[in-house]
Amino acid sequence: MEGSILPGSKIGIFGGGQLGRMAAIAAKRMGYRVIVLDPTPDCPAGQVADDEINAPYDDVEAAKELARRSHVVTVEFENVPADTLEAIEHIVPVRPSSKVLRIAQNRIAEKTFLAQKGFPVPNFRPVRNPKDLLQAIKEIGFPAVLKTAIGGYDGKGQRKIESPEEVEKVLNSLGQMDYVLEEFVNLEREVSVIVARNLKGEEAVYPVAENTHSNHILDTSVMPARIEPALSKQAQELAIAIAQALDVVGLLCVEMFISTDGRLLVNELAPRPHNSGHQTFDGAVTSQFEQLIRAVCNLPLGSTELYRPVAIANLLGDLWQKGEPNWLAVLEISDVKLHLYGKEEAKIGRKMGHLTATGSTPSEALQKVISARNRLSEFVRFMNS
Repeated sequence: MEGSILPGSKIGIFGGGQLGRMAAIAAKRMGYRVIVLDPTPDCPAGQVADDEINAPYDDVEAAKELARRSHVVTVEFENVPADTLEAIEHIVPVRPSSKVLRIAQNRIAEKTFLAQKGFPVPNFRPVRNPKDLLQAIKEIGFPAVLKTAIGGYDGKGQRKIESPEEVEKVLNSLGQMDYVLEEFVNLEREVSVIVARNLKGEEAVYPVAENTHSNHILDTSVMPARIEPALSKQAQELAIAIAQALDVVGLLCVEMFISTDGRLLVNELAPRPHNSGHQTFDGAVTSQFEQLIRAVCNLPLGSTELYRPVAIANLLGDLWQKGEPNWLAVLEISDVKLHLYGKEEAKIGRKMGHLTATGSTPSEALQKVISARNRLSEFVRFMNS
């Protein structure tokens, strides 16, 4: 394929967390060399990469070093400063581009882009000062959700507003930053769709994932989602259309709400591998991580077919608070897979790993992986009682 970056070449990855780690594993398996840029020495991705550059993400000189040593550069999370990526785009192909990152890392830019392109989003208003907030509340009404425009993830930087009294409290604590006020959506369920696109514009879409959250952090995800086929098709087509509108090269995860009144609404965009696609590592012909490498290297895209319905359950640092888990409690279950990310410190709410299980139905896969995690938790409590 013309313009392909073939095995043996070097792939640079901004970000050394678990997404970069699993992308590096996929790249290494395909014969690529991997260089990771991350502020933390011995980061999860750096543990499996060929080389590691330790520097802040806004260090342009370090980014240029990564660019000069790579044949293509990608990102493992969308909050790498777009200015840093733009500064190296004349040196090396950056996929996805800084233009895509600028949109995805700012909720005002993201929702404005989606709305202007005619994609369905919750009713929203930009908020840049107290006057904007009062006007936005007047137009959207209660309840509403105030979100920081930049930097929020896993529910951070979000606040539900349900009454005029709460507006007064928010006004008194409003920081010097931009926000988005959104209507509060009554959820029937949350889903997501991952799309891959290469430089030629070829596309591959994964089955819809059905997601549950605990304290705003993804708790479980199952593919395919337990929704009507027509709605699954609609969600996949919506994700593909957004990827085309953004001209993404790489991966795009489109997080969506299904409201109780039947609306399919776009919540957020993530132009990188996504937690709700981790089950593809064990359950799909082509994992999202291999697909990322194929896409950014402009290779033919792989099959997104699932072998069987497959689910994940996240393992947070909370699990370690009573001592080191005994992994035998899970590993003795022969068809449950353990993924740990190589993070040294287990903090409450920190994603440390996940379990994967397959089943004859999505519900069976989900129940199996939840049961495995529960068994592990019970074992930890028993061992420390």
